[in-house]
Amino acid sequence: MDELIGRLASKASIDSAVAEKTVGIILNFLRNEGPSDKVQALIDQIPGAEAAIAASDNNGGFARLMGGGLMAVGTRLMGLGLGMGEIQSIARELFRFGRDKIGADRMGEIIAGTPGLSQFA
Repeated sequence: MDELIGRLASKASIDSAVAEKTVGIILNFLRNEGPSDKVQALIDQIPGAEAAIAASDNNGGFARLMGGGLMAVGTRLMGLGLGMGEIQSIARELFRFGRDKIGADRMGEIIAGTPGLSQFA
């Protein structure tokens, strides 16, 4: 997880605490909206991912009120002070990291199988 947090913080010029919350929010979204077996394979390759997801889920009720899905994720990430450019940069770096961990084909299946995600790939 430290490797991923460092990459995201550097790439988007954000604090590592924000980067960690961002990872948790995005992985939680992928778990809920994406192809579960493929997403779980990715999560299993990132030490500390489960803890980050659990820490990010404290606002799940609010996300459901927002309608869930990609819009709710965007709202939560903007609530951390991230702009759209930073969110896109983080998403692309996270997907690059995922390709390194589980391979391009499996990461592609996650992106293709998650509504709205292809615009960030």
